Formats: sequence, structure tokens, C-alpha cells
Amino acid sequence: MGADLAGMKRLYEVMKRLRAPGGCPWDREQTLQTLKPCLLEETYELLEAMDGQDLALHVEELGDVLLQVVFQCAIREEEGLFAFDDVAEALAEKLIRRHPHVFGDAVVDSSGQVLRNWEAIKQTEKGKAPDRSAIDGVPQTLPALLKAQRTQAKASRVGFDWENSDGAAGKIAEEFAEVAEAVAGGDRQKVAEEMGDLLFSVVNYCRHIDVDAESALELANKKFSRRFREVERRIRAQGRSLKACTLDEMDAVWDEVKASERGPSPAR
Repeated sequence: MGADLAGMKRLYEVMKRLRAPGGCPWDREQTLQTLKPCLLEETYELLEAMDGQDLALHVEELGDVLLQVVFQCAIREEEGLFAFDDVAEALAEKLIRRHPHVFGDAVVDSSGQVLRNWEAIKQTEKGKAPDRSAIDGVPQTLPALLKAQRTQAKASRVGFDWENSDGAAGKIAEEFAEVAEAVAGGDRQKVAEEMGDLLFSVVNYCRHIDVDAESALELANKKFSRRFREVERRIRAQGRSLKACTLDEMDAVWDEVKASERGPSPAR
């Protein structure tokens, strides 16, 4: 392993060959619009590979995401607009410019200071509108949970944040009370609004205690699915179906599954 970029050059040449006359009909037909779902799918597949221990799969999925970058660069180069090298150079320059504590004389004492400096530098960069919001740049197509995390993090970098997790925790209690009040009032629109505020507050608390809300919820999804499937398996093994069981019966099997995951109780 090393810093030799021959592989990157070869990849780009392969991509251009696929797009050239006489190349692959499918690759030649693709546009930026048709590649959007491909990029999204490949990103999710990479995220899944990152959670596993299969290194070969991780390499493969990284390559599939890199292909999407190379593909778009090849299309833009055909249009005479920019090429892969332009993207790489722009990124390198941005990283240098936004890390003055590494490539310059600035001094920082924490990662939080790094992020605040990053935001301050962004606000002064050429082409940035003078009235640009501190929370601009959060993609509107992000899933709502992830969008909440990103929006809160950006606001925090300019000081709009609780001093510690206590404030964020208190906000959850406040928002939960408002949800209960809205439910009692029977206004469904108000209930949805207050529930959104509650979820937003939970995400904020996660951020303050260094828990990634998206990952935490996905872990809960997987845990529920695993336990539910085991409940189904155990009930089927009894010759029954879930529809024929009462909620109390299903809950009893659920508790058995949870107990089995914890392992045997320590000997007394």
C-alpha cells in the first residue's frame, strides 16, 4: 500500500473508455439525473459494509461509491466543464484553507474549536452570499433524523446551543408535556407539530451526549427486528401463529427472548 495514484489514473481512463464511441451502451446513456438513484443506493450499501468485518466487501463498496464520482466527472469533462483533477484540486485547496491549525499558524485547543473555525472560514470564502445562513448547506433530501443532526450541529458551531446536556434533557421533558397537552386537545396537526419538536429535542440530546441518533435508531431497528423474528420462530415452533396469540402471550415470549440475549444469570 502506498501513495501511488496509478490505480486512480487507470480507473478514470477505464471510465472514459466506457463512455467513448464504441464503449458500453448503458454507460454512454447515463446522465447526471439517471445516476442519482445509483449514488444513493451505493451509499447505503457502503454504510452497511462499514458496519461489518468483511474487508473485501468494504473495498468493493468504496469502489462503487468512487465510481459514481468518476462517472460524474467524466460526464462533466465531455461537456467541457471540469474533470476529476479539478475536483481533487478544489478539495485539496479547501482542506488546506479550512485547516489553518495544520497548514498555517492558527492554534486550536479542541475539535469543537476546529469546527467553529471551519464555519467561520466558510462564511468568508469567495462566492458565499453575505446573508448566507449558518445552517445553509444541509441537503434538503436528507432523511429527517439526519437532517436534524446536521442542522443542530451547524447552529452549535456559531454558539446557538445548550451549554451542556442538562439543558437538552430538560427540553425533552418540556416537549413531551406539550405533546400530551396536544393529544388531550385532539388537534391532530398540533399533535404532529409537537411530536416533531419532541423528536428534534431527542436528537439534540443525543448530540450532547455524543450519541449518533441515526445510528442509535438503526441499532434499535435491528434489535427489534431480531427479537420479533425470534418471537415468531418460537411461536411457530409451538404450532401456533401470532394472530392466534393474545398480546400478553406475545409479550411473554418477547420477555423470554430478551432474557435469552442477556445470557444466564450469574450463580449465587
